Amino acid sequence: MDMIVGGPGAFIGGVYRIAACLDGEIELVCGAFSSDARQSLEMGAKLGLSADRIYGSYKEMIEHEHETGEMDFVVIVTPNHVHYEPAILALLAGFDVILDK
Repeated sequence: MDMIVGGPGAFIGGVYRIAACLDGEIELVCGAFSSDARQSLEMGAKLGLSADRIYGSYKEMIEHEHETGEMDFVVIVTPNHVHYEPAILALLAGFDVILDK
């Protein structure tokens, strides 16, 4: 699983991370947790992710993860008014997408 945003101060990101782990079948493997690259790196490090799987932008993440083939799906937890672009980019790259209105 990848997460777009849901970083520092974002309530719903934590909710998704907890729910995803409940059955032990899903693992957070990468993410773009903030539009601020430094904050994204800090959040990813707190979550125990490898630095090379923490991204400063969702565009960079989708492109790189598409090339590696190591990510199964994307969870988008941006504010509602900015769901469209990351969702479309992820879908066009062949990823399944989870997002709530």
